[in-house]
Amino acid sequence: MKFKNMTKLTPKSPRRRGRIFPALTLSPEELARLKAEDEAEYQRYRAIFERLRPDLITYDYGWYIAIELNSGDYVIDQDKEPAHKKAREKFPNADHCVFCLNEFGAVGRI
Repeated sequence: MKFKNMTKLTPKSPRRRGRIFPALTLSPEELARLKAEDEAEYQRYRAIFERLRPDLITYDYGWYIAIELNSGDYVIDQDKEPAHKKAREKFPNADHCVFCLNEFGAVGRI
């Protein structure tokens, strides 16, 4: 029994390369500006955390603190997700950042 046409390959269409929405591509300068703004905002959050940490770490070690940047107000919870939820309820129109109350401000160490 002979099999004919088994070695014939079907042509593949060429793969498209590139972005789906090229109009939304940011320039390297814009990306650098956004990264610098994010880093400056994080440093402001970190300064508030460093100021609050010595008082809170003794009683709430390993808990999570969600800090609102403009007021410096915060919410503490034993788990990260409830801390996020409480912060969204308390500061509905503001961003917040969550840290762990330990020596590093994060869970684990890299």
